[in-house]
Amino acid sequence: QVQLVESGGGLVQGGGSLRLSCVASGSIFSISRMGWYRQVPGKQRELVATITGGGVTNYADSVKGRFTISNAKNTVYLQMNSLKPEDTAVYYCYGLVEVTPTRNQYPYWGQGTQVTVSS
Repeated sequence: QVQLVESGGGLVQGGGSLRLSCVASGSIFSISRMGWYRQVPGKQRELVATITGGGVTNYADSVKGRFTISNAKNTVYLQMNSLKPEDTAVYYCYGLVEVTPTRNQYPYWGQGTQVTVSS
């Protein structure tokens, strides 16, 4: 089994910064991609940013230039600067994990962390 645990959410004023972290643990052989998605009530979960094991990144247009995704072994970070009220959401960590011993690949999600940006 694989677990993804997020941390770092909270309440911040508009223009402020937060850093989210997500650590994956369990029966992990490798992780090919990790990322962050977000969801507000009544809307679909949307991509924020992803990063491959080789460091290739992808960002939603709405966060380009403000958010930076980075990674370390089994860990992904999201540095969020110049936060806006419309960034308020529950942020979910995602990982595409090759598990032991089968080497099958599965998507996993964290439990979510709330980010609230006040105006």
